[in-house]
Amino acid sequence: MSARIAIVEDEPELAVLVADYARAAGYTAEVYFDGAAALAALRQAPPALVVLDLMLPGLDGLALCRALRADGDPALADLPVVMVTARVEEIDRLLGLDAGADDYLCKPFSPRELIARIKAILRRTGRPTPAIAIDAGARRIAIHGKVLDLTPTEYGILAALARRPGQVFARAQLLDLAREGNAGLDVTDRAIDSHIKNLRKKLDAVLPGVDVIHSIYGLGYRFEL
Repeated sequence: MSARIAIVEDEPELAVLVADYARAAGYTAEVYFDGAAALAALRQAPPALVVLDLMLPGLDGLALCRALRADGDPALADLPVVMVTARVEEIDRLLGLDAGADDYLCKPFSPRELIARIKAILRRTGRPTPAIAIDAGARRIAIHGKVLDLTPTEYGILAALARRPGQVFARAQLLDLAREGNAGLDVTDRAIDSHIKNLRKKLDAVLPGVDVIHSIYGLGYRFEL
């Protein structure tokens, strides 16, 4: 499992550059271009770390960082933040750190240095990577502690995939596994694709922008988180 890094940056070229470096370092990278949208997404699915620009449209970086620190969810209140900005005045550094930033970089900065700092912070904090919890008794699946609203068939498919990450399942295999524990369930081979589509939508709600179920041409599906 790769740790998810959220990049909140309103300069598209810089955001894409940082995301590319993060992915090359083995992380999953998500990009947000304004503070309000980022805050909503972070509350829904906290990542392992946030790279946060100070100057953002609407809700700026300081306000966003303070909102995270004031949140009642420990996953947000303790979320590591690396703040970046073009401002070099000492007062901005102090304000950024007072708002709860774990580190601070001034633009222009080396993406390699940023990645090195991210690695150091994650090692120091021991932040967990995104986790999936399967409760077989209750037939319930949660990601980041958020329970997915699944039909019995969707539960059967997702549980089968998630228990063997990286393994490719043919549609016929998923069909059999979806029927396990669901006596009398009417599921057809052709319907598997429809259920996978619905599962992707529900997973995207808690892991926006992260491909969790991969289609393997001519073979079937594979789960990776």
